[in-house]
Amino acid sequence: MSGVAVTVFVLLFLLITLIGFVAARWRPGDLTLLHEWGLGGRRFGTVVTWFLLGGDLYTAYTFIAVPALLYGAGALGFFAVPYTVMIYPILYIVFPRLWSVCHRHGYVTSADFVRGRFGNRWLALAIGLTGMLATMPYIALQLVGMQVVIGALGVPAGGLAGDLPLIIAFIILAAFTYTSGLRAPAMIAVVKDALIYLTVITAIVVIPIQLGGFGKVFGAVPTAKLLLATPLAGSWGSFGAYATLALGSALALFLYPHSVTAILGSSSPRVIRRNAAILPAYSLMLGLLALFGFMAIAAGVAHLPAFAAGFKAYSNNFAVPALLLSAFPSWFVGLAFAAIAIGALVPAAIMSIATANIFTRNIYREFIHPACTDAEESRIAKIVSLIVKAGALVFVFSLPLQYALWLQLLGGVWIIQTLPSVILALYTRRLNGWALLIGWATGFVLGTWMAASVNFAPVYPVTFFGTTIPCYIALSSLVVNVVVTVVLSLLFNPVLSDRHRDVTAAGDYA
Repeated sequence: MSGVAVTVFVLLFLLITLIGFVAARWRPGDLTLLHEWGLGGRRFGTVVTWFLLGGDLYTAYTFIAVPALLYGAGALGFFAVPYTVMIYPILYIVFPRLWSVCHRHGYVTSADFVRGRFGNRWLALAIGLTGMLATMPYIALQLVGMQVVIGALGVPAGGLAGDLPLIIAFIILAAFTYTSGLRAPAMIAVVKDALIYLTVITAIVVIPIQLGGFGKVFGAVPTAKLLLATPLAGSWGSFGAYATLALGSALALFLYPHSVTAILGSSSPRVIRRNAAILPAYSLMLGLLALFGFMAIAAGVAHLPAFAAGFKAYSNNFAVPALLLSAFPSWFVGLAFAAIAIGALVPAAIMSIATANIFTRNIYREFIHPACTDAEESRIAKIVSLIVKAGALVFVFSLPLQYALWLQLLGGVWIIQTLPSVILALYTRRLNGWALLIGWATGFVLGTWMAASVNFAPVYPVTFFGTTIPCYIALSSLVVNVVVTVVLSLLFNPVLSDRHRDVTAAGDYA
C-alpha cells in the first residue's frame, strides 16, 4: 500500500464529500418537493447538464469494463464506441419532445408520462418496475468498480478491512444524496469528469511512449483480437453480434431511469439538443480509454505482482488499475483511482434518486397512498434512495460478481422493452395501452428465456431465411415486442380504444 497514493485518494474523496453537502445550497429550492430534490428543480443549463449526463453515462464500471473487454475479448469489445456515437442523434430528436410534455404536466419519470398518455396504471407500473429492476444491478456494478480500485490501492480483499472503505464511501454517498438530491451529483460530476479527462489524456500520451509507440502496442496484440473474425458461410458471425450490440445498446441507454432523470433535470429542450451536439466528446474519450485494454496487453500487466495481488475474482477488470500502477508515480495513481471511485459515486447517486422517484410517484402515490402531500412524497423518496443504496451494498457483499454481471445483461434486455411505451408513444397514439402491456410482457419473458438458454451470454443466434445472425438479445426480443404490440393494437382499438384517457395534447409535445 502506497501512503502517497492513499493520501491523494482520500483528500480528493473528502473534497467531493464537501461539495456534495454544499450542493444543497446551490441554486436553492424547496427540497421538500420531489421535482426540486429529484430533478434539481429542472434548472440545469447546458454546461451542468453536459457534466451530469457525462457523469451519468460514463461510469466507474465503464472505465474498468470497456478496456477489460478489449483486454479479454479483443475487437468485439469496441462496439461500445460506435454505440455511444449512435445514441446522440436519438437524444437530439426524441428527448426534447419527452422533456416538453413532462415539463408541462409535472412528470418526474417515464412511467408518469406513460400513465398520462394511456391512462393505464398497470402499464405505468410495468414501466416503473422495469426501470427499478434494470437499475439495481447497475448500482451494484458501480460498487464493483470501486472495489477494484480499493483493492489496487493495497487494501486487502474481503473481511472488514476490505469492506470498510466501501461502506464508508456509500455512507457518505447516502448522506449527501439525502440532503442535496440531484444537485449533489451534478456538482460532483464536474470534478469527476475533470479528473477522468486528465487521467485519460495523460495516460494516452505517456504510456505509449513508455511502450515504444502505438505501433508496438498494436504489434503486441494477438491478431485474433485486432479484427473481428470472418464469418462462416451462412452466418453473420461476430459481424452480426457487433452490429446488433451497438444498435441495441444505443436504443436502450436513454431509457434507463438515471438517464431520463438527468435529461428531465435540464432547463429546456434547447439544452438537451446542445448536449446532443457536444456529448460526443465523451465518445472520443471512451475510444481512447478502450485502447487501455491493448496497452495492458503490451505492458504484460498479467505478469506484474500488482495484478497477481489484485482481486482474482475480477480477472480482466484489474487490467486498467494494474496498467496505471505500472506506468505512473504514486501521486498520479492516487489521482487516477480517485477519478474512478468518484466515477462510481456520481452515477450511483443519480441511479438511486431515479429509482426513488419511480417508487414514490408510480407505486407509493399511485397504489399505496394517493392522498400523500408533496412533502411526504419527497420524504419517502429520500428514504427509498437510502434503502436502494443499502440493497446494492448487500448485493455486492453477499452474492458472487457473476450474478451482478448476469443481472446487468438482463437489465439491458428488460429496459429496452419500455421503448414502445415511451419513445413510440411520443409520436403516435395509435398504440393501445393493453397491447403495449402484453407486448412488454412478451419481450420481457422472451428476452429473459433467451439469455438463460445461452448461459447469460448477450447474443442469441437467430436463423432468418437460412442465414444465422448472432443477434443481441435485447434487440431481437424488442422486435417481437413491437410486432405483438402493433398487431394487438389493430385488434383492440376498434373494440377497446383508450385514446379518451390521454390527458396530453398535441401542443404539449412542441
